[in-house]
Amino acid sequence: MTGTRTGRRRLVRAGLGVAAAALAGCAAHPGPARRLRLATGPRGGPYNAFGRALARAAAASGQHLEVLPVDTAASVDNLRRLDEGSVDLALAMADVAQDAVLGREPFPRPAGVTALARVYVNYTHLLVPGDGPVHSVGDLAGRPVAAGAAGSGVQVVAGRILRAAGLSGATPAATPAYARQLGLAESVAALRAGTVAALFWSGGVPTPALTALARELPLRFLPLDGYAGPLRERHGPVYTAVTLPAGAYGLAGPVGTLGVGNYLLARDAVAADAVSALLRVVFDRRRDLLREVTAGVRLEPRFAISTGEVPLHPGAAAYYRSVYG
Repeated sequence: MTGTRTGRRRLVRAGLGVAAAALAGCAAHPGPARRLRLATGPRGGPYNAFGRALARAAAASGQHLEVLPVDTAASVDNLRRLDEGSVDLALAMADVAQDAVLGREPFPRPAGVTALARVYVNYTHLLVPGDGPVHSVGDLAGRPVAAGAAGSGVQVVAGRILRAAGLSGATPAATPAYARQLGLAESVAALRAGTVAALFWSGGVPTPALTALARELPLRFLPLDGYAGPLRERHGPVYTAVTLPAGAYGLAGPVGTLGVGNYLLARDAVAADAVSALLRVVFDRRRDLLREVTAGVRLEPRFAISTGEVPLHPGAAAYYRSVYG
């Protein structure tokens, strides 16, 4: 971990040559606003809310930036769009971003994407009816499970948890859980109707749709922190043990679960001065950007540079170098 931090600091220092030009340019950029297309997520989801808040903040910032949010299926979809060049910026979960950079499934080759910031942490939720028979992940064997929309980061982390639990169908002797590709709204409706036994979600705390569901029917949140070790061994340190706090969703006590960072990403070709200007907006307006996404988050440069295998964009290195002094 110390080596990773040291390498990251060196990368920030390596951006010093870019810093002077980039930061001088973003202070007073002539001409029309620079347009940046941002791949977010489905309407009603946290990525979409963050993207629209960022667009409003950029428009009011005086930085000559225009951020154009694009509705998508979320992380996997966003990284594919970023790599092909149909968008300039994207939001994605850290595990999926790492897979894209390393060219691991579902990406056929390494993607040319860079990180701007680690913006907040997703909490993995696995909830079941409180009066039902499911008390652990193992109890999902043979049952239908809402496991995230196709192309989403939820689908990735849900699949990895089920695989670690022996419920993915990879082991012929085990009875798998039956993963259904459903977005958050569809997952909530399915759990309410009883057509799925459980619902996976990865997002901020509290997630409004789940807060509303918890007011309608008793829910049980299953602990997932025991999977942090196995997933880290197989996929790297993008997974951490975190805690759903008591009081969230009416929980009587804390529940251990998996945390996964969220990255703001950019194509390599995005101008360094535009990236530096965008990050200035992000950190100046960080409280507004995260208000509707997750509670209790502190977005600070010293944490934002922790983007693992995903390299920092030169404009991001320039911005952080200016902050560190």
